[in-house]
Amino acid sequence: MLALEEIRREVARYLRQRLAGGETERLLGQAMARTGGTPARVTTPAATLEVPALRPSNPSQPALFEPAPQRPPASAAVAAPQSAASEPFVAPAGDTLERIAAEIAVCTKCRLHERRNRTVPGVGPERAGVVFIGEGPGAEEDQRGEPFVGRAGELLNKILAAIRFRREDVYITNIVKCRPPGNRDPEPDEVRACEPYLRRQLALLQPKAICALGRHAGSWLAGTPESMASLRTGTRSYAGIRVFPTYHPAALLRNPQWKRPVWEDVQKLRAEYDRLTNTP
Repeated sequence: MLALEEIRREVARYLRQRLAGGETERLLGQAMARTGGTPARVTTPAATLEVPALRPSNPSQPALFEPAPQRPPASAAVAAPQSAASEPFVAPAGDTLERIAAEIAVCTKCRLHERRNRTVPGVGPERAGVVFIGEGPGAEEDQRGEPFVGRAGELLNKILAAIRFRREDVYITNIVKCRPPGNRDPEPDEVRACEPYLRRQLALLQPKAICALGRHAGSWLAGTPESMASLRTGTRSYAGIRVFPTYHPAALLRNPQWKRPVWEDVQKLRAEYDRLTNTP
């Protein structure tokens, strides 16, 4: 029992350190749930957190915690752009989406090119009224060269249909155009290397609104590292274009309880598009 108590004290100490770094959400939920323990409470000056006690319990007991949106620790926070984009972008003379895609295909500006199979510049019409921007290509996108395919892409298509858009009506792309290894978040220097391509795409597309899919994309476009719960509040913009951050479709597949906030977010996106285009 002494060893178990020592372990529990170490867990409590770790949680206090995380809270001291600025986190206020529940921590270690899914990972600690694997211990199968009975909930115990650790009280800290900032919050009271639930963690499983490390003692035997009924093996058939259901998981006590569901994954919850978490603010990244300070060391892993998304770095904001060196200069937030506030003015509309102007496309270089003669620039086209095809030219940008061709440049991306041979790009070696960051380390992501070393392990890619295909680049993923984006898909959609040249004058799309809405642009959906994710964080980076996944494994299937890396093989096919198209963003948001597979199960996440199917869910995105359903989200679009729910707000009266077809996939071919909107432009879909990512912050970075090559897959980060292991589907990790893009590093700040990788985003800075790739962002000029995104700026040129937006200069050509001139969208009425942007939907940022995922915390990393939302934080970068908003110019500040925040949790998704925080990003969803207030008014965000990038290069003078209204940005609506929401959860990534892949996250919805793992956390269906987030479907309601996504529905709220995309309804606001549709309302903004209708307002700017006088769509009844």
